[in-house]
Amino acid sequence: MRGYFVTAGLFSLAINLLYLAGPLYMLQVYDRVVSSGSVTTLTMLTLALLLAYGALSGLDFVRSRVLSRAGIRLDSLLADRVVAATLEQPSSETLRSQPLRDFDTFRQFITGSGIHAIFDLPWAPLYLIVIFLLHPLLGAFALLGIVVLSLMALVNEWMVRRTLSQANDAATRNYGFTDMSLRNAEVVRAMGMAAGLLKRWARDRDLMLERQLTASDRAARMSSAIKFTRMTMQSLVLGIGAYLAIERFASVGVMFAASMLLGRTLQPVEQVVGGWRGFVSARDAFARIKRLLEASPPNYNALILPRPTGRLDVQSVVFGPAGSPRPIIKGISFSIAAGEALGIIGPSGAGKSTLARLLVGVAAANAGAVRLDGADIAIWPKSRLGRHVGYLPQDVELFADTIGANIGRFERGDDSKAIEAARLAGVHEMILALPQGYDTQVGEGGAVLSGGYRQRIGLARAVFGNPAYIVLDEPSSNLDSAGDAALAECIERLKQMGTTIVLISHRTMTIASVDKLLVLRDGMIEAFGGRQEVIARISGPAPLKAVPNVVVASTASAGAA
Repeated sequence: MRGYFVTAGLFSLAINLLYLAGPLYMLQVYDRVVSSGSVTTLTMLTLALLLAYGALSGLDFVRSRVLSRAGIRLDSLLADRVVAATLEQPSSETLRSQPLRDFDTFRQFITGSGIHAIFDLPWAPLYLIVIFLLHPLLGAFALLGIVVLSLMALVNEWMVRRTLSQANDAATRNYGFTDMSLRNAEVVRAMGMAAGLLKRWARDRDLMLERQLTASDRAARMSSAIKFTRMTMQSLVLGIGAYLAIERFASVGVMFAASMLLGRTLQPVEQVVGGWRGFVSARDAFARIKRLLEASPPNYNALILPRPTGRLDVQSVVFGPAGSPRPIIKGISFSIAAGEALGIIGPSGAGKSTLARLLVGVAAANAGAVRLDGADIAIWPKSRLGRHVGYLPQDVELFADTIGANIGRFERGDDSKAIEAARLAGVHEMILALPQGYDTQVGEGGAVLSGGYRQRIGLARAVFGNPAYIVLDEPSSNLDSAGDAALAECIERLKQMGTTIVLISHRTMTIASVDKLLVLRDGMIEAFGGRQEVIARISGPAPLKAVPNVVVASTASAGAA
């Protein structure tokens, strides 16, 4: 973006040079026109002034257009990267749409009126030099004014920076909680949670408003003080100029020209302080965006790995969300060969869905690694890994677009792949029965469709493109008997195609066709092995535990006991 800002800076130089036309006009009118009484000179000076102001207005308009185009260019360069980097972050660390809001805050600041004062501020020394040329005493007074206002601006920064940052953090939390509340609006209405939820929502909201009010009051006090100082100094310079004129050290024109030049010198400082709140918000937003992009740098030169065969190795994986006192997944290790189907079962809260997220790279392990064909999926670029992976989460969410677009993962190209995936998932005929078929709009989150429809379309999306590796988390939770049969047929066909499958389910029917079974309890593996072997182990008699000082004398006595 350097070219845009250099251009805007050059226009700012020209604009500030043309601002000298007013003081020079005043100087010439008082020192030449009034004394000579020449109407012709006055007319020509006035025409020159109008020409200069016309050029100034035109350059200011062009500068605004350059900065507006800079915002559009910045959006085209970075907006998609910001969204992509947000998607790359683990869900627990992502504040939903906040990164894009931050990006828009910064983009709007660099294209708004507030940035103009920042571009004008570096040219204040230009006016100072001209004032010094008029008279050194006037220049010294102007320099004192610049120093005083600069110190007041620094004090303003010290007074409001922390308070505004706290307000922005509270606003971020409040927006995140609002998003979550709106997504669960049905639950809130059904169970009458609105009153309690609003109290919780208001906590961050009240903190945000209180911090914003404090910062605004402090900034208003300082802004008023700066305005008072500027107006006072601009008036006092007239007094100094009048003294110099009385003592014949300067002309009357110098007095008025110095006042205008000093006002123009101090004006950008006042404008910057007046718009400090927007500057602080843009600066904080920029810092957050920078951290986000640094955490997810683009890897344009990464070696493109071939399509994986599907061999999965989980090596001592530990995972717990940030701030959690204990991990959810505790040192899990297992392996399955390419083309095998693994079933994962366990009680609620065992960590099954968390493990599923780790297996597809949605969450990053705190320790250990999940490897697909030997490559750590946490560092495998998702744009390249994703085409080889299918994932059906427990809570299926569709995007507000057509069924065909959802199944086809929004890839443009051959529509036959989406139809093939729908056939594989056993949902093709159901889609055709809809009024618009594959072009049916599903609504926000798939609201138009029932839970079973959403789940089966989510399954079709998971198998789109014949991925080498598929993770299905509770794929039958919303299915009827016909859906169960279609799911079982889909799994059999995937196994025939050599696809590696990880299947999490509570239903015995769903895991009937898996090759291996893993029992998860409290984030640890309780049993792992062949399906029949594990079933026999967990459904047989409980193993005897060694008890001190107890001896089983004989089989008969043991049986009697």
